[in-house]
Amino acid sequence: MAYEAERQLAIEAATLAAQLCETIRWEIVPTALEKDDRSPVTIADFGAQAIICRALAAAFPEDPVVGEEDAAELRQSDRVDILQQVTAQVQRCIPEATPADVLDWIDHGNGAVGQRYWTLDPIDGTKGFLRGDQYAIALALIENGDIKVGVLACPALQFENTAGSTAENTEAGLLLVAVRGEGAQLMPLSSPAPQPIQVTTAVSTGQFRFVESVEASHGNQAQQSAVAQAVGITQPSIRMDSQAKYAAVAAGQAVLYLRLPSPKTPDYREKIWDHAAGVILVEEAGGQVTDMHGQPLDFSKDIRLNDNRGVVVSNGAIHATVLAALAQTASPTL
Repeated sequence: MAYEAERQLAIEAATLAAQLCETIRWEIVPTALEKDDRSPVTIADFGAQAIICRALAAAFPEDPVVGEEDAAELRQSDRVDILQQVTAQVQRCIPEATPADVLDWIDHGNGAVGQRYWTLDPIDGTKGFLRGDQYAIALALIENGDIKVGVLACPALQFENTAGSTAENTEAGLLLVAVRGEGAQLMPLSSPAPQPIQVTTAVSTGQFRFVESVEASHGNQAQQSAVAQAVGITQPSIRMDSQAKYAAVAAGQAVLYLRLPSPKTPDYREKIWDHAAGVILVEEAGGQVTDMHGQPLDFSKDIRLNDNRGVVVSNGAIHATVLAALAQTASPTL
């Protein structure tokens, strides 16, 4: 199969990173540092990026990695204790790791967007991670702007057997993987037992659900609710942190995920690592992903989706209706 080596490496690295994150979350009760953009980062973010970047550098040394974190924070003289904590956690998986190794592995994620590269969010949904809620380790391979492989490891995710869902008897802790042209699969993090998944084809709008971010600042929740109602979704939204929202659509738990520009930050552009892995999962499960104007998300140019506004993720069948409703509710500035 195409990209089998990349698929397998991504699964193994994301699974190992998920194990590290869960150990930290339940044994250490981590606190967060604040980055320059005021977003939180923990020793688990750094440790997960180190583990995954080490694996990518060894298996695909020519591939740049565009990751969310860098080691600058850990190189500061007053952060030696934090670096030691990160190193100690990485050593659980890689006993020979040194602080210098960890710094180098993290900074391997400082690559640039190119013809072929990986993009990584070592913990997508750090606030959810800190709260004990949803988060995801998100890794994707991109070639010439097209996502070829995507993996989401979601240690806290569990799906119910609901109407329209293709996820059956799933336990807590899921891994989802997709390869372009080969469909999407779901498996427990605890065992490699994959099952194919597809978006819901249910026709009753009474069964439709939509997902959106927990954080109100991550979208325009008033507009998102109006659009959902306009396409016949009457159920309350499911609020989740991270790209677990993409997983919900891919597995048929929801038909729609909207992330629309917040009125408070109308010029904000989404980052590639927050969407790439989820996009290919939904597309390979039979769904559709565009921006709010119906344009494909552009992963070929920069770490931000500068030419796109907002994100619309659906089961495909309702996508045109959603875009039409968006056109009716959108602000003239969008």
